[in-house]
Amino acid sequence: MAIVKPFNGLRPPKDIAAGLSCLPYDVMNSSEAAKMAEGKDYSLLHITRAEIDCDDDVDVHSDEVYNKSAENFKKFKEKGWLASDEEPRFYIYAQTMNGRTQYGIVGCAACTDYEEGVIKKHELTRPDKEEDRMVHIRTNNANLEPVFFSYKAVPEIDEIVNDIVTNQDPEYDFTAQDDGFGHHFWVVWDAETNKKLEDLFAKKVPCTYVADGHHRTAAAARVGLERKAANPNHTGEEEYNFFMAVHFPDDQLEIIDYNRVVKDLNGNSPEEFLDKLSVAFEVTEMGEAIYKPAKLHEFSMYLEGKWYKLNAKEGTFNDQDPIGVLDVTVLSDHVLDKLLDIKDLRTSKRIDFVGGIRGLGELKRRVDSDEMKVAFALYPVSMQQLIDIADTGNIMPPKTTWFEPKLRSGLVIHEI
Repeated sequence: MAIVKPFNGLRPPKDIAAGLSCLPYDVMNSSEAAKMAEGKDYSLLHITRAEIDCDDDVDVHSDEVYNKSAENFKKFKEKGWLASDEEPRFYIYAQTMNGRTQYGIVGCAACTDYEEGVIKKHELTRPDKEEDRMVHIRTNNANLEPVFFSYKAVPEIDEIVNDIVTNQDPEYDFTAQDDGFGHHFWVVWDAETNKKLEDLFAKKVPCTYVADGHHRTAAAARVGLERKAANPNHTGEEEYNFFMAVHFPDDQLEIIDYNRVVKDLNGNSPEEFLDKLSVAFEVTEMGEAIYKPAKLHEFSMYLEGKWYKLNAKEGTFNDQDPIGVLDVTVLSDHVLDKLLDIKDLRTSKRIDFVGGIRGLGELKRRVDSDEMKVAFALYPVSMQQLIDIADTGNIMPPKTTWFEPKLRSGLVIHEI
């Protein structure tokens, strides 16, 4: 069963929480981070993207940047911009987007659960990105940014969360200027309730799923194992054995589409390409108005100023296979690989990926600008598909899932 426990959160005062919190480190570049932190001495970006306080030509992975991060973290605590709760507690973090709110429980997951497969993943990680986050954790002795987990919904947990958010004023409650989404945060003050939540996870949640943040999860778990190996008096209760995650019930989450744009037609004319598509798809011209896929195994394509509906024919997908059922697999096998000769989505320079949060108008824009030749929009992956893949030990193809809203960093921090 999953270990999810309360912790002594390091948090900002109410009056600066909105300004201190920020988007995750990996959704922006250095110049964007600097602009977001402009005029905000207490923005957490001074810690998570500390290169903004270094010379412009500094290597973002240099010791200078990591040391500046630790220096700024220390300053934040000295100035009272971050202060620790006196007792271990859970926290509830809710996000509102387009009128829909999802409620997650912030608690510490166990490094051993990741090592033993109780925390299940669906993506591969890159060693260089893992190492970067590991150095950041080692230098600051903290999990500064939460990871995004899910679990199969438990009614008893839902009831506790609903009772707290209904009867208790939130500690933080704001709409973020940089993403436009509502962020709401409660502290679980009652000791008995904290214990009950911990027990419910231990009894009712056999496993958890990494939804977003695979590199931060892997890095946190590896640092915990490093500290364990280096401590001859290790007991298993030390804070380094745990890392911070926001746990959302699966029935509250929606995955957004993750689309593709390609630079060329691999030597085909548009007419030849459409003809070759008809082998695996029923191709229907939809006109100039943006067309969004309406169901699984239906795609939309933008080519030469027109939108097309592509319905995958029988035999191009396998609904009994957790990978074969995915539309990213269908598109990769029958279009990107077979027709466009794009073999490796991770390394090819001829393809790019566009999160659905940007809308299909972004696909049209990139093709109309002649930057790209053709665009493909996919029907979103479901949470059940993600769970099926993780449960069977499979790995999703690259750039399959896009979760939104992104978790704010800085509402609470876990020190190890």
